[in-house]
Amino acid sequence: MAAFDLPRSILEETFSHFRGCGGGRRECQALWLSPWDTPQTITKVVHPKHTAHAAAFVLDDRWLNDFWMSLARENLGIRFQVHTHPGAAFHSPTDDAFPIIHTVGFLSLVIPNFGLGRVGFEDAYLTEIQEDGCWRRISIGERIALI
Repeated sequence: MAAFDLPRSILEETFSHFRGCGGGRRECQALWLSPWDTPQTITKVVHPKHTAHAAAFVLDDRWLNDFWMSLARENLGIRFQVHTHPGAAFHSPTDDAFPIIHTVGFLSLVIPNFGLGRVGFEDAYLTEIQEDGCWRRISIGERIALI
């Protein structure tokens, strides 16, 4: 699979959400979207409505239902879920069990230290759902081209 084109502005906006929402004390999530007619180009970041804690977050059910409807109206798809961890980046058993999408090839990017570090992928962890339903770590450069 080819890499997704990710505008630097989307990455910067993602980190801004993490820092504002998580405040260096709570996990936070963002979703990277792209149109169905150009799926390899990320065009939007969405900061879901959620409750957050030091080691977890839970999406708001009503928000999520409305979000699915907006994706259909806007002809967009979720390409990545991106979230923070308090320390090192890895994919936890909870992350494995509860992705926003359970589709082969779906990508989950974890940013360390609540996203307080330099904007970028230093010490980040990217994983992808495989055909057997398990997650496999992959190289960030294999799936993300920062433009």
